[in-house]
Amino acid sequence: MDFTFAPEYVALRKMLREFAEEEVRPLAKTIDREHRVPHETLKKGAKIGLLGVPFPIEYGGMGAGETGYCIMMEEIGRVCTSTATNIGAHIGIGAMAIYLDGTKAQKDKYLRPLASGEKIAAFALTEPNAGSDAAGIRTRAVREGDSYFIDGSKIYITNGPIADIVSVLAVTDPALGARGGVTSFIVETTWEGFKVGTLENKMGIRGSSTSELIFDNLRVPQENILGQTGLGFVTFMKTLDLGRVSLGAACLGGAQAALEAAMQWAKARNQFGASIAAKQSIQWMVADIACEIEALRSLVYRTAWMVDSHKPFSREAAMCKLYGSEVASRAINKALQIHGALGYSREHPIERAWRDARIAEIFEGTNEVQRIVIASELFQEIGVRIRP
Repeated sequence: MDFTFAPEYVALRKMLREFAEEEVRPLAKTIDREHRVPHETLKKGAKIGLLGVPFPIEYGGMGAGETGYCIMMEEIGRVCTSTATNIGAHIGIGAMAIYLDGTKAQKDKYLRPLASGEKIAAFALTEPNAGSDAAGIRTRAVREGDSYFIDGSKIYITNGPIADIVSVLAVTDPALGARGGVTSFIVETTWEGFKVGTLENKMGIRGSSTSELIFDNLRVPQENILGQTGLGFVTFMKTLDLGRVSLGAACLGGAQAALEAAMQWAKARNQFGASIAAKQSIQWMVADIACEIEALRSLVYRTAWMVDSHKPFSREAAMCKLYGSEVASRAINKALQIHGALGYSREHPIERAWRDARIAEIFEGTNEVQRIVIASELFQEIGVRIRP
């Protein structure tokens, strides 16, 4: 058993740490305050290949696989959750759906410009009446000749206002529902009938864009069906599985940053004649955070190894998302407590981290859904089938 990273991953982390510190961190506070996407940072990242880290070189990616992608999400998540969210929605779910189930022609046409960062991707699943219950979508796609016409709307779509290409799930046969009657499509946002609706004014991750997407009789050519007709639900669930691993990695970065900040403040802050680092109550909080971070690190990178080794990983992916988001929330909350009133000030990064962390327990499948996924797989091993 070898738990060390290969030299190429060590070099990748070094490069990503430098990029995160020099290009991402300086803008983190500003983009939160201004509620804007750091397009300048994304463009710089694209120039050095960061928007295609996991994808094969043949499609313009870096070829670093899931392990390399998790390293990137950890390093970016360590300094700015908003930027990690922008990149995660682009790579981890928007472009990943095309990579997983796209044809070679679709990958040549769409994955290449996405991997190079020439174009930005989004992933459109959630609707007013379908979130955790993804099978409850109502957006329709009706076939006419060699085309489909999509009508409906999606909400809470990360990268919605800035995306060029969107992976969209729509009902093609209401009688069959999620089991054979839902199809995924690749949609270009310049097509007639596509419209960005309401922009969300969020509590956290304010440096990322989230919006409603509206489809008004939008024509999609048949060749833009993603995966098999009627099996779009399968494509989207496979994509979300992978997205949960890298989300866990981003949470790992945020938790690690909180630990480091808490320790530095505890060292510097004096109360009752001594550094608060000498207080047992502070030491125990730091120890608890550190233990959970180490457990999360092992879970994330073992799961990334399973992905790269083509082993089943669905249960572990759900664990990455569930445990990662809750570890990050606990770590940041304790770090804020250690900082005292300073941590509650909007002038301190820990306040932004606290607001940003909360969404990780909600998006890409709520933590309640992750518990259902995990329990379902466990009980299935002893012959018990669970339905939500």
